[in-house]
Amino acid sequence: MNRKIKLLWDFRGEDASETAKHHTNHLKEFATLEKLPFYEIDIKEKNPMLVSAFIVVDEMDMKIYRDALKPHRGEVF
Repeated sequence: MNRKIKLLWDFRGEDASETAKHHTNHLKEFATLEKLPFYEIDIKEKNPMLVSAFIVVDEMDMKIYRDALKPHRGEVF
């Protein structure tokens, strides 16, 4: 069974929420242009000054996303 990986990009500051939302647009564009599968793209707010944009992908596709998009961190979903 293939594991799912959540790749995350952290944004800090007063505009963190808007920046993270905007970043999700780029994640969707990349996946569409490259014809890569994904499960979910969204944001996660830890507090108003720290918001993460994320994408959930299959482990076998993770390296393509990682190498092209340079996430700040990843975790098993």
